Amino acid sequence: MVRLALLSVSDKTGLVDFAKSLVEEFGFDLISSGGTARALADAGLTVTKVSDYTGSPEILGGRVKTLHPRIHGGILARRDVAQDLADLDAQEIRPIDLVVVNLYPFEQTVAQANVSLAEAIEQIDIGGPAMLRAAAKNFAHLTVLCNPAQYTAYLGELRRSGGEVSLEFRQKCALAAFRHTGSYDRSIATYLERLSTTVAEVSTLAELPPTFSLMGEVVQALRYGENPHQPAAWYQTGEIPTGWAAAVKLQGKELSYNNLVDLEAARAIMADFCGEHDAPTAAILKHTNPCGAAQGATLVEAYTKALNADPVSAFGGIVAFNRSIDAATATELTKLFLECIVAPGCDTEAKSILAAKSKVRVLTLANLNQAPKQTVKVIAGGFLVQAADDQPITPDQWQVVTTNSPTPEQLAELVFAWKLCKHVKSNAIVVTRDRATLGVGAGQMNRVGAVKIALEQAGERATGAVLASDGFFPFDDSVRTAAAAGIRAIVQPGGSLRDADSIAAANELGLIMLFTGKRHFLH
Repeated sequence: MVRLALLSVSDKTGLVDFAKSLVEEFGFDLISSGGTARALADAGLTVTKVSDYTGSPEILGGRVKTLHPRIHGGILARRDVAQDLADLDAQEIRPIDLVVVNLYPFEQTVAQANVSLAEAIEQIDIGGPAMLRAAAKNFAHLTVLCNPAQYTAYLGELRRSGGEVSLEFRQKCALAAFRHTGSYDRSIATYLERLSTTVAEVSTLAELPPTFSLMGEVVQALRYGENPHQPAAWYQTGEIPTGWAAAVKLQGKELSYNNLVDLEAARAIMADFCGEHDAPTAAILKHTNPCGAAQGATLVEAYTKALNADPVSAFGGIVAFNRSIDAATATELTKLFLECIVAPGCDTEAKSILAAKSKVRVLTLANLNQAPKQTVKVIAGGFLVQAADDQPITPDQWQVVTTNSPTPEQLAELVFAWKLCKHVKSNAIVVTRDRATLGVGAGQMNRVGAVKIALEQAGERATGAVLASDGFFPFDDSVRTAAAAGIRAIVQPGGSLRDADSIAAANELGLIMLFTGKRHFLH
């Protein structure tokens, strides 16, 4: 019996050549619909339109084409069940041996700016997923292909085995089809959930759905995870590469698990310094914590200030910028051993200079603001999901709780310190002056210890500096320690039962203290 292939694809990459091989090498008959049928006919191939095969015209502007018993009967029929074969004969339905379907570009459509809901809805494929799921269910008897990248492997199967396709191959293709439809449905649900979440729901559980799915496609296998005995891989969550999957690696070794974790921490910092009024900013990270960060009139000045904050810790670090790398900055970068460098861009001369350090990984990520809306942590038996800590910094809503108030310059410095403190592991303390970190206390078991570490690192430079704390001070001891080191102003969330003690100590010592009303714990 002549085999029958059903082809109905949105992505027509490689379609014509693949169809020609099916017909000329293996004698397939082709049925197809819509634009796919036109493309095949225009290429000189004999193709039967689905509407002619079913005897039912396409209706509702093309919304209904393949939803028909002659199509789904041919896909779902079990070739080893007598009643199924009898039903095919009675209805004059041919069994379909190959289903080639990929779906309307929903994800690509909603990724575009100013897409209306009506436009998005029209890109929700109905017939395509139905055919994919039907064919995948019946993989024991036919093959389903949902990606042009599978065409070569399928033809290879036919050529190696004299026209047959192994059950193992068909099962793998079925798995790919179910993954494809699952990812497609998740994209639609995510889009509709985003539209349904109102501003009033931002601080409530209403923005987190009752079910939360997480699915990804492998970007690459990694050498190992945090340690050599831990296997690891990198996945992207959408079919369209975004975030780090869309970054351009200009040079350097393969990215590791730890590189990617550190790079994401670096991106998150830069996202808070990507406003149109933000000065050139540089951050150097080790183990996801900024060991040095600074702003300057130029990018090279910002980098130099960040490096001078803690040159010992900077060795082997990750460097991030909020501006394209220029030649002067690239020259300074080559003077230190670094693991990774990331920026929105890198000019031609800078690329040439950085090439002298061929092993350092240099990446460009055009949109440093592109971030997940939720964070996920796996726990035994499940996982935790929370909204990302990405709400804007609002210093106009901060409360000055001391007699002394900050000058505009001091307030700007406090904002800088607060932005950075948000990205330091709790308990976190950041000391800054002249838009540069002087000391960072990260990940301590108590806040007093974090204060001491940050101030010891700052040393004499702490005189006249400001201090930011990611959580409140439960006692006045840290305020007194900061004042003794020369700190001039403090920003903290407030909210302790003993805030009055800290405020009184600040007033006694002539400090400025502001409460943000919001904490930034980072565990």
